[in-house]
Amino acid sequence: MSTFDERERAFENKYAHDMEMQFKAVARRNKKLGLWAAGLLGKDGQAAEDYAMEVIRADFEEAGHEDVFRKVSADLQGRADEPTIRAKMESLLSEAKQELMQQG
Repeated sequence: MSTFDERERAFENKYAHDMEMQFKAVARRNKKLGLWAAGLLGKDGQAAEDYAMEVIRADFEEAGHEDVFRKVSADLQGRADEPTIRAKMESLLSEAKQELMQQG
């Protein structure tokens, strides 16, 4: 196998790993966002976990994060404004990525 082939395979493996880590980070962010929103909605225990799963499933409606934002925003009517929700999404994504990096 040539050096070029080895480099190509290494880049492909890194890309696949990076995509997997991004997917995991976004899913983890969505769960955390769902639990945060559930708390604002007065849900706890299994009801909070169920709501967090709804938020995770909302992310499969379309590419990007807008589907998740729309779901949470609609559910939190008057409890959190757009800048608050978007800031929470950003901070939770950073937190999720950090947790995944620490896990190795």
